[in-house]
Amino acid sequence: MDMKIAFTAGRSDMAQSAWAALIRRYGDVPEPEADVIVALGGDGFMLHTLHRTQDLPAPVYGMNRGTVGFLMNEYAEEGLTERLALAEEEVINPLSMQATSADGTEHRALAINEVSLLRAGPQAAKLRISVDGRVRLEELVCDGALLATPAGSTAYNYSSHGPILPIGSDVLALTAMAAYRPRRWRGALIPKTAKVRFDVMEPEKRPVMADADSRSVRDVVAVEIHSEPSISHRILFDPGHGLEERLISEQFV
Repeated sequence: MDMKIAFTAGRSDMAQSAWAALIRRYGDVPEPEADVIVALGGDGFMLHTLHRTQDLPAPVYGMNRGTVGFLMNEYAEEGLTERLALAEEEVINPLSMQATSADGTEHRALAINEVSLLRAGPQAAKLRISVDGRVRLEELVCDGALLATPAGSTAYNYSSHGPILPIGSDVLALTAMAAYRPRRWRGALIPKTAKVRFDVMEPEKRPVMADADSRSVRDVVAVEIHSEPSISHRILFDPGHGLEERLISEQFV
């Protein structure tokens, strides 16, 4: 039985050229009818595809036509059906963000990598952090803070000196960006089942924006985040090159 493949690509010339070549070679079906969705682009496009197709049964196999491609496999036009047949699946759960803006409007979004809070003015942000309803840090003065999943721990979190998390770990990384006070605070590991809340102190003087996988909400006063186990993203990787291996390898370079 032939594998039914749906191809989707980013806007770059490199991604569009690969999309046309692969469709000529392997054909193309609508995504709801596909056995697998092949995404051509970079990590940003992969995140967009995972969010967009989360209600479809087909897993997503990415091929890198972008820059870093941490969530992608190497691009090759030949042997795609054989690679798909041998691919190994990783299942990840996103974070759910509920952000309340200064006018009382509530915004909801999902994040596969991380939810971040960033200062939106000239002065540092001032945040209070609670975990499961208990205040754990009364005041964090910083450029921002984020909560990252294991899959996203090598992205913005790692750039902010947060820890890399094994893909199967049941923890989230809570990391500060340019912490001023407490200056030596190194962040925390939070159980995956926990609910984390950020309250923005002095929001008029120190405005803050919240971001969930590049979907932004300005002028937030409170942000609540928890893992969403009811949603599962299925990602395919070539054997020996899955997220677990990549997360380990990233720590030895």
